[in-house]
Amino acid sequence: MTSAREAIGKLLSSDNLLMEVELEPLQGTRFQPTGFPELGPALYRTPKGETLLVESPQSMANRLEVTCWDDARDELVEALQGISYVRVVDEDGRYLTSTITESHRLNSPYILEAKGKKFFARLKEELALLDTGPVDYHVLAQVVARYDINSLLHGLFLAKGDLAGGRLRVPRALSAFIEAYGVYEASSGGVKFDHVNPQGDTSKGFGHVPFARQEFSAEQIVAWFNLDLRQIRSYRLGRAAEELLVVLGLYKIRAFLESGLRLRTACYLQVKDGVGVTRPEGWQLPSLDALGQLLPSVISEASGLFADPPVTEVVFPKTEIQKQSKKNDKGGDK
Repeated sequence: MTSAREAIGKLLSSDNLLMEVELEPLQGTRFQPTGFPELGPALYRTPKGETLLVESPQSMANRLEVTCWDDARDELVEALQGISYVRVVDEDGRYLTSTITESHRLNSPYILEAKGKKFFARLKEELALLDTGPVDYHVLAQVVARYDINSLLHGLFLAKGDLAGGRLRVPRALSAFIEAYGVYEASSGGVKFDHVNPQGDTSKGFGHVPFARQEFSAEQIVAWFNLDLRQIRSYRLGRAAEELLVVLGLYKIRAFLESGLRLRTACYLQVKDGVGVTRPEGWQLPSLDALGQLLPSVISEASGLFADPPVTEVVFPKTEIQKQSKKNDKGGDK
């Protein structure tokens, strides 16, 4: 029987890992897809018939990150303790957010605009070599790994003009999406009843309010995953870093499939027939337990990449939050 470590070793020389996982509703046949402003559900034709985007790549990137975070403790899950990330607190030490939970990662205003802009100044100094000429992605990867190793999987765009002219981008090394094929619309609706004053002002929440509901059924639902191993090697961070990034990516996929498939109130899915690996042929995804047991050792072996301590804490003042809220109430700066 191949151990998780041996399986990772066999994978490292491949160009990418491709997986497809068939899903189905946990109960019944209907499910609610993601929706987009002024578009609604994303429907399109493919050789498999009427197709629906159930979950977009950008949404899946964030859902995979959720598997790393323990909301009850506002902390990394136990298996990932020791990896680098930036934690944002207020002046009282109360947790606000982090690079694990922020959609824009290190580019979050809560990090780059934190108290005194000290962290921004540190990034600017460490990335100064990239101000002119082609971007050296080895240097960029070193700095990113120091403060948020997950960004080398999730992707990152440091959009600030003061950081190499806003040219610093890391594409996603781990990407995923969910599609449904042979879909049929399941339209329904309801009414929010007001038993006190049915004719009340609906703009203020009173009165009867009818509503429509759009769900779907499908002949097949598939989650697709792509771990770009060539990109991971292109960082040139060494074998220990490559092993950590691969194990971390696989852990996210396994954890998502086992505990992250409640996508919305009316979209609770489950794995139907196991995990299919299409490339490299014959490779098998280790279990979540095996990956969780392997993580502490690969984190320890790659720890030289991280800041000391690996958790970088920055302070975002409550007064600044209040100031931004007032600006928003007034329609922003004039």
